[in-house]
Amino acid sequence: MLNIVLFGPPGAGKGTQSQKLIEDYGLTHISTGDLFRKHLGEGTELGKKAQAFMDEGRLVPDQLVIDMVDDKLQEENNANGIIFDGFPRTIPQAEALDELLNKKSTPIKGMIALSVPDDELISRLLERGKTSGRADDQNREKIATRLQVYQTETLPVANYYEAQGRYESVDGVGGIDTIYERIKQAIEQLER
Repeated sequence: MLNIVLFGPPGAGKGTQSQKLIEDYGLTHISTGDLFRKHLGEGTELGKKAQAFMDEGRLVPDQLVIDMVDDKLQEENNANGIIFDGFPRTIPQAEALDELLNKKSTPIKGMIALSVPDDELISRLLERGKTSGRADDQNREKIATRLQVYQTETLPVANYYEAQGRYESVDGVGGIDTIYERIKQAIEQLER
């Protein structure tokens, strides 16, 4: 079973690359962004709580995220594996995910981190904001806040996986297919 975390800052291309991985490897995609949008769209209490944090460009508290992911994991039964996109974002979330998957005897194989310079991220997010309708992709201040939150609160998760020998960094600049080939090579490294 191939359970991987696709990691990187906002605008790194996680969603785009996830789709290619899902198609080629037959993985189930779990994106906290998708989970949030589902809850927001349905107007659930959890969605309302998450919206308040997202509107400010802040991370949703760990427990809310963990509960959503746990519910989704209970729905899924994919023998090929799961790709986690946008989760975990904190070390407590990574620890909770390890605990959840270890109970199922299906641990995370590793993290693949997309590395992209900030100026490229800002450019990508502003461009995406023109078509996505997402307010947090259309405002430089909100983008800057999201990147700062990533640097201070999320990036340490990479150290968590690296300390366990379950981390591969991938250059996230270039054409979609070129980046995807780099990701496939990183998966091969994790499977050794």
